Amino acid sequence: MSKALSVGLRTRVLAAVAAGATHREAAARFGVSAASVSRWRTLAREKGDVRPGPLGGDRRSGRIEAQAALVLGLVAETPDITMEELRVAMASRGHAFGYGTLQRFFARHRITRKKRPRTPASRTGPTS
Repeated sequence: MSKALSVGLRTRVLAAVAAGATHREAAARFGVSAASVSRWRTLAREKGDVRPGPLGGDRRSGRIEAQAALVLGLVAETPDITMEELRVAMASRGHAFGYGTLQRFFARHRITRKKRPRTPASRTGPTS
């Protein structure tokens, strides 16, 4: 994964632009892209700081987590509901989620969808 460029470099580039250099000139001088210079100027103008934001991480699970009570309620109401039935029930309430999204939701909440308990190991011989 890439790393954000340092605050020192960002500050030097913006100082060059403030001294009269164009975005392209400053970008060529410091070995960055002109688009980066534009983004950094916007960041400095709007937030007053050029520090980079956090990289990586989960950015989309918040959508289904906001509906956690609904998902868990549907599962509690019908314990043997299939994933597809759950997707249809959610869609009928205006919340469309993919199969994988629901799988990851259950994994995060440590909910298993197995419908019957595991078969215990045989005491007399190996099973396969």
